[in-house]
Amino acid sequence: MNKKCKLLICVGTSLALLIVVEITLRLVWGFGKMPLYAASGKYEYMALPNQSGVRLGNRYYYNVFGMRSDEVNPHKKHILGLGDSVIYGGVQTDQDSLATSLFSAETGMQMLNISAGSWGPDNCAAYLKEKGMFNAKGIFLLVSSHDAHDNMDFMPVVGVHPSYPDKQYFCAIAEVLCRYIYPRYIKPLFDKGNNELDPDQKVLAGIGIHKKGKVFNPGFQQLKAMADSAKIPFVVYLHADQEENAGKKYNEQGDEIIAWCKKNHVSLVEDLHLLNKDDYRDGIHINNSGQRKLANVMEQVFARKLE
Repeated sequence: MNKKCKLLICVGTSLALLIVVEITLRLVWGFGKMPLYAASGKYEYMALPNQSGVRLGNRYYYNVFGMRSDEVNPHKKHILGLGDSVIYGGVQTDQDSLATSLFSAETGMQMLNISAGSWGPDNCAAYLKEKGMFNAKGIFLLVSSHDAHDNMDFMPVVGVHPSYPDKQYFCAIAEVLCRYIYPRYIKPLFDKGNNELDPDQKVLAGIGIHKKGKVFNPGFQQLKAMADSAKIPFVVYLHADQEENAGKKYNEQGDEIIAWCKKNHVSLVEDLHLLNKDDYRDGIHINNSGQRKLANVMEQVFARKLE
């Protein structure tokens, strides 16, 4: 066999291997098709509407309003499920395993999942001001301690931060190389003096965008005003991160949220004693068992509020 034949065989084998890897990454793990986002001048960003797919073995679906919910059913009572990545779930949580989906399947009502990673109460309020209240019969706001001052700053993140892509990579292999392998294993070899986590590494470590505000998040008061105007119950669920859960105590910002709820006579659920370490998939986000427990709380709360 001459050198030309050997070269052709080598090239052909390499191409065939790349094709197999590409197909495997797409069909088995869903790489090459990420949920995409759009920027907003009112609520910063949100998932694009009318998206669906399977990623990391988990199904995701976004309705015509960009909610991670089925299409709005006009024949059901609606509860607004507002919050950040904890209630949003991300691609690590299957659509049917979300607390909002469980609530909807088990109560005959529909909880609309209006959320996005690193959203605060002011993002949620701004969304409702633009889209309306969907004839809701209640509001369930999930927050963490940092949301006390996690105010909108409209820094560009869509198409900039890896958690908020606005377009797909040209192939699944490129996504894996550029989004995961390069920032985790290659870049640190040439950037040893920089101890700050790369944005991609922050995503993998479960660390989102933390927008530091100087004042208490105005979204709390705005959402309360919306609920009061509509004469519907407003419930704040204060989610503890793993460190808070282990110590059974919220940090100072969490205490601010508790104080605000008491002062304004807003119903508050604290999950310090509802979750244990096995309900977390990282430092703050909850896994399927955590979503199950969250759904139980939602069902208990609104069974009382709407009876």
